[in-house]
Amino acid sequence: MKIISAIIKPFKLDDVREALADVGVDGMTVSEVKGFGRQKGHTELYRGAEYQVDFLPKVKLEIATHAESVDGIVEAIAKAAQTGKIGDGKIFVYDLEQAVRIRTGETDAEAL
Repeated sequence: MKIISAIIKPFKLDDVREALADVGVDGMTVSEVKGFGRQKGHTELYRGAEYQVDFLPKVKLEIATHAESVDGIVEAIAKAAQTGKIGDGKIFVYDLEQAVRIRTGETDAEAL
């Protein structure tokens, strides 16, 4: 089992969700987060004053899946989230040691 964690631009969320539905993903966790990478933020103008925005709004997706599904899911996220501009995001894949469905008590692969 694996956990796929993806940080993407907020306006790409619907495109990514549709792409994931097309490859059979039926559940995920979505969080609004802030961060920066190589782009190092940007400057904005507010009421005539310029100020530095160090942390940019992003969306974090977390998907628990079977190991066999990882490549298709990563490919779907990458294609749907790509704009070709700096700040498109990152995808991380982690090992998932254990999963438990609280309602039924199912564990591991059956819990996904």
